[in-house]
Amino acid sequence: IQTESSYFKHSQRPTTNMTETVFDVGMTCEGCANAVKRILGKLDGVTNIDTNVDAKKVTVTHGDAVTKEVMLAKLTKWSEASGKSVALAA
Repeated sequence: IQTESSYFKHSQRPTTNMTETVFDVGMTCEGCANAVKRILGKLDGVTNIDTNVDAKKVTVTHGDAVTKEVMLAKLTKWSEASGKSVALAA
């Protein structure tokens, strides 16, 4: 039986280390959360996106192929169009 975690492990390059990056995002609804997931999901190296509208947090699991700066730039572009706040979590 293949578990979800082993699927992700084998679908990545063996030398890729997974990192979690957390963003503070001014999401007010599931529409916002889905937009964030759609934007970040297009980036190579992103393996999981967890959105929490109530806490206004987005946790991204990603490999070395994508940096937090690239993700922040993509979210900032959306932020400027939507009027929602975006920042790296402290």
